[in-house]
Amino acid sequence: MIDIASDSRKKVERALLIGIRAPEETDAEVYEHLDELADLVRNLDIVPLEPLVVNLHTVMPQYYVGSGKAREIAQIAQECEADCLIFDTPLTPSQQRNWERLTKTCVIDREEVILDIFAERAQTREAVLQVELARAQYSLPRLTRAWTHLSRQHGGGATTRGEGEAQIETDRRLLRRRIQQLREELETVRKQRTTQRKARQRNAVPHGAIVGYTNVGKSSILRALSGAEILVKDQLFATLDPTTRRITLDDNLELLLTDTVGFVRKLPHSLVEAFKSTLEEAVLADFLLLVLDLSSNQLDAEWETTMSVLKELGAEEKNIQVVFNKLDLVDRENDLVRLARMNGLFPTAIYISTATGEGMDKLRERLASLASERFELLRVTLPPARSDLAALAHASGRIYEENYNDQGELELVFTIGPVHRHKFEEFRR
Repeated sequence: MIDIASDSRKKVERALLIGIRAPEETDAEVYEHLDELADLVRNLDIVPLEPLVVNLHTVMPQYYVGSGKAREIAQIAQECEADCLIFDTPLTPSQQRNWERLTKTCVIDREEVILDIFAERAQTREAVLQVELARAQYSLPRLTRAWTHLSRQHGGGATTRGEGEAQIETDRRLLRRRIQQLREELETVRKQRTTQRKARQRNAVPHGAIVGYTNVGKSSILRALSGAEILVKDQLFATLDPTTRRITLDDNLELLLTDTVGFVRKLPHSLVEAFKSTLEEAVLADFLLLVLDLSSNQLDAEWETTMSVLKELGAEEKNIQVVFNKLDLVDRENDLVRLARMNGLFPTAIYISTATGEGMDKLRERLASLASERFELLRVTLPPARSDLAALAHASGRIYEENYNDQGELELVFTIGPVHRHKFEEFRR
């Protein structure tokens, strides 16, 4: 970033959250969103204060809300000693600047909170580049603000105002140049990822992607199925980078499963765009495991959010297997209505608990079924004259066993997809 001062997050300790209720929204919906925003804020080690909800019929250009309501909010923020105002609704750069002039404190929105969390969680080069690109694009029209991101504050307006138009234009030019560099670097990383995908396709191994809301247990499922050491934390956006592991099922069936970044309501479009190469794992997978938290009070909203992001990616028509996780957190005697409703909405869903292991055998059986739908394990005996089929098996399948018998025939055990499977029917054994 341009002209970044030292980290001063410790100066932001108490945040006043502000929700906007449009005429078509209910109070319950607004407070659900604010509860989630409070969880996001806590991930930045900031204490969320009792939220405010503003009923709004018409969006006003200066403060988003009316000027009278804005002064009232500023007074409340001062009385409760909030050192940051966080809106659950996107603010324009000019609205943020107006709020900061009015309140003499930092004013941000949900998008900036999510960007800061992503910046903390990013580990690999690709994730770091993606987050930096999203933050740079977000910051470009906001260079004249007194405060930037929570983790990159200047500590007040006195040190940053009055820089002069020439300096602002210089900063913008430098930031545009950095955005171009980031795009070029990301393109290089994406080409490498494409090469990796092609290698997987040549290996003819079925590929599934685990998708769902953040913190529903996607990484826990991948760890339980693969036995590999994978980061599992009870926090939002613990996984930003796709993690792919090979899973071995019955009958020597194998598949690849990829854990993807979690979704969240009002996920900034800039992040969806920035992480498209990562999320393309969902688009290119043979099937999706869509994981839902059975114990969540916002189950319907989380389902709708996940499907909306998949639709934006063009993956909503994929073969989707719904998996309800955290079965151990549900009171089965008192939550009969919830369970019956889920059974009705998702009759083919699988119910599991990665904490107790319940239902994992059923999930493995379903994965084997999904894998065999595309790739079937065949045992064939090919005569010497059919070297063309032997070559096809090597090119389009995965070879597990290969021997010649006393008659000079080639005995193969391999997996093959539906396109070429019929060519081997007469040689099955």
